[in-house]
Amino acid sequence: MIDFLKKYTTKTVLLLGGIVFVFNACSSDDDSSNEEETTAINKLDLTQYNGDSKGVMMQAFYWDVEPIGEWYTTVETKLADWSAAGINRIWLPAPGKGQSGSFSMGYDPSDYFDVGEFEQHGTIETRFGSRAELEGLISTAHQNNIEVIADIVLGHNSGGGQQDNPYRPGDTEVYSLFNEANGNASGKFNRSYEHFHPNAIHANDAEALFFEKTDLCHDQQYVKDWLWLRDDSVANFYKDVLGFDGWRFDYVKSFAPSVVTEWNKKVGGFSVGENFDGNANTLKDWVDASGSAAFDFACFYRLEEALDRDKDLSILAESKNMLRKIYPEKAVTFIANHDTEKEENLNNRISYANKMMAHAYILTHDGYPTLFYSDYENPLFKEQLKNLIVIRNSLASGKVKILKAVQNEYIMQREGTDGNPGLILYINIGTEIASHEVTTSWKNKTLIDYSNNIKDNPSTNLSGTTTLTAPPKSFSIWSIAQ
Repeated sequence: MIDFLKKYTTKTVLLLGGIVFVFNACSSDDDSSNEEETTAINKLDLTQYNGDSKGVMMQAFYWDVEPIGEWYTTVETKLADWSAAGINRIWLPAPGKGQSGSFSMGYDPSDYFDVGEFEQHGTIETRFGSRAELEGLISTAHQNNIEVIADIVLGHNSGGGQQDNPYRPGDTEVYSLFNEANGNASGKFNRSYEHFHPNAIHANDAEALFFEKTDLCHDQQYVKDWLWLRDDSVANFYKDVLGFDGWRFDYVKSFAPSVVTEWNKKVGGFSVGENFDGNANTLKDWVDASGSAAFDFACFYRLEEALDRDKDLSILAESKNMLRKIYPEKAVTFIANHDTEKEENLNNRISYANKMMAHAYILTHDGYPTLFYSDYENPLFKEQLKNLIVIRNSLASGKVKILKAVQNEYIMQREGTDGNPGLILYINIGTEIASHEVTTSWKNKTLIDYSNNIKDNPSTNLSGTTTLTAPPKSFSIWSIAQ
């Protein structure tokens, strides 16, 4: 028996009542093993693919940023990470000194040329820091291949000295005197009542809605000259001296679209207007008139309605109800900004619970998406957003085709282009996992959810048909495996 056992050293031997049972051992050098090898299912190398347009803009501030005087240095520390994630532009707050001094968020402009170097309104630095820190931030951004967009507030001014306006008899509460002693320490672009409304030209312009007493008159040649036409204008100072690459025009309803057209003609650069309106046709008309891109408030409100207010995703399939459906190349989409996040009216903000589904929407559809600082830097969102940016920059290619849009489910395919397979987004706002059979452009392919929310790997047949799934109150993003 000993000789017998030696003979079967590569076997497992069991002796029961004199009966010998011999089993194959599981040694690594056993040629008789008949285990089947499984083939790994791997994602595509997304670095080898380009979406229709690369890049995402970051709104690099929120309302009342803290700490006061240190924001530029805070943002500068983020730039390498943002660049690596796929951010190609950052939007900074209005850089000029405001009436509120160190508490100003830039929307009460007093001295456009004081970006943190003159003592006025109780401070030298702005809320965001010094001029040197601003220029250092812009330089570091450029080293990281990030353009820097300045917030431009052209509709109104604040913080000047009081003076009588003869075109407004009896009303002495007009603070329209801006000079070295009154809110304009730089001495550039000094202003008086003639540069506001009413004046010798007219009582008001077509878009005078807010800040009536200090509503800048852009029909005055002096105002045009100092804002964008002179070689030492505000526009040229921001671009040629400070190094800004483009413009976010604040509340464009307070001046004519031609102001944006003329500014851009003179200094160029990327531009986007804040036309705070949820009507897609209103946004289209402004884009037509100004030639600039616009924030897609129509898309923002349709997402709020679909995810929060009405809880009905079929809204997303309606025709031309967003700027991105009319002018995708002129639509700057977003989920949140400094205004919406402090908004008490819940119909003017997208709920925290639904933000990632909304982000999945704008980062897979056409249009140019903007992320909000407080969302991206939220530890609960950051890694998911980084992954969505990678997906956008690689697989968001080809025409948008809606495959399904009902109350709880929305399925959209980017049809891809030559060499790029595209993707399918599946949003499910229901309380249970959702499944649906779809016909894709992928034939005989194994699929992977690139959002990492679903682990299954369905396969398409010869017709491109398969069944996809999405988790409850979440989404999946499908494309082909290697």
